[in-house]
Amino acid sequence: MAFAEKNLLALPPVEIAGRHLKRYHVTSDPAGIEPEVEKAAYALLPELLPSLDGTPAAGFVVLHRGGDSGAYLNAYSWVWDNVLHFGGGAAGQPALDCPDTDPTHFVRVDRSWIGCVWELPPLGHEREAWVRHMLTPETPDLAGYLADSLPSGTTGPRAGFSRA
Repeated sequence: MAFAEKNLLALPPVEIAGRHLKRYHVTSDPAGIEPEVEKAAYALLPELLPSLDGTPAAGFVVLHRGGDSGAYLNAYSWVWDNVLHFGGGAAGQPALDCPDTDPTHFVRVDRSWIGCVWELPPLGHEREAWVRHMLTPETPDLAGYLADSLPSGTTGPRAGFSRA
């Protein structure tokens, strides 16, 4: 099967376990991710988030619905002022030790992987947004950070980005 980019949808932030999280959904389905998959994924989020450490309690999540039975949840949280913590979960993917092929049965995945090619596009934007709103100003602007998301589109190249 040939590689194809997927749809990337930026959704409004949510607050979970005291942390403000921007949300990105990745799927090839133009209808988006099924509500029951989203609900199940976000129910696992508190287990994927680190303890609060004095850094403004913010981060972002990428929920990816695979082309098969799999669904993947990547939780990225800002800690130690300028470090990105990762926690991962999956559902419906026995190769990742999921107990079955149910895309709503999320379990924590303790691997060193931080995301696949479709899940990584928000990382560069989020790094720049954190620097722009939280590290550069004299007074950090959490509301500005939370309002600054990678626009919805595809997981592929965007304006100002070119492939070598």
